[in-house]
Amino acid sequence: MTRGTRELLTEALELPLDERAKMAAELLESLQETEQAVEEAWASEIRKRVAAARAGELASTDWRTVLDRVENEVLGR
Repeated sequence: MTRGTRELLTEALELPLDERAKMAAELLESLQETEQAVEEAWASEIRKRVAAARAGELASTDWRTVLDRVENEVLGR
């Protein structure tokens, strides 16, 4: 946290309870907007990848081959 942010927090904590609650609600809402944008971007990426996979544009590997590789390389089995 930067010095300016700490100072802002200190001032905010001195506000009356109802004003702090309103400020907290606004801050939380701003985070949800960001999360929604991220979710929309991921949804778009997933749609693109699904379309590419269905069109045969992506190389694929059998899940058993991948599982064996994970067991060998990650788990050391």
